[in-house]
Amino acid sequence: MTQTVVTPVRPNVAGRTGVVAVTVFEGVVIAAVRFRPRVLPVATLTGLLLCATAACGSGEPQIATMPVRTTWHEPQSYAYTLTSTSQVLAGTFRVKVRDGKVTEAVGVDEDSRRQVRELRGEVPTIGELLKRLAKARSDKAHTAKAEYATDGHPLRITLDWNRNAIDDEALYVISSYEPTHA
Repeated sequence: MTQTVVTPVRPNVAGRTGVVAVTVFEGVVIAAVRFRPRVLPVATLTGLLLCATAACGSGEPQIATMPVRTTWHEPQSYAYTLTSTSQVLAGTFRVKVRDGKVTEAVGVDEDSRRQVRELRGEVPTIGELLKRLAKARSDKAHTAKAEYATDGHPLRITLDWNRNAIDDEALYVISSYEPTHA
């Protein structure tokens, strides 16, 4: 569960104000502090991190490669743009999903259009990308990480099963995501 707290603050410095944002995401504490001018004593930031860590209620922070649970649920129908760099599928595609299945995939350039013709079934839904991420994590891949939008859908998924292997890496960038009505 992700908890974000944004609080206006007035430090013990005359005339200075700022904002503190602390997010606890699966036991990992992320803090952002902005003061004008952009000077912040290290002790203040350290104190914020210690307070946020104590407030999250878990003794051990989760490491970044642990599975991330989001509150986002894949809708039955949506559209998105996928930029993929993987051994099997490379290019940029505009994808439409209906009833949980890819109904249309259009390559944005000639090479991507060729791949759609030759590899029609390889253009994934966002849910399938998340399954690949979960599989990489369960297989203890060298790299299996994701970045998420504020609504919880993934923006970027990076996979590398074996750091010593060539051509097993995959990068999926998700943009222009829009839920649609069926």
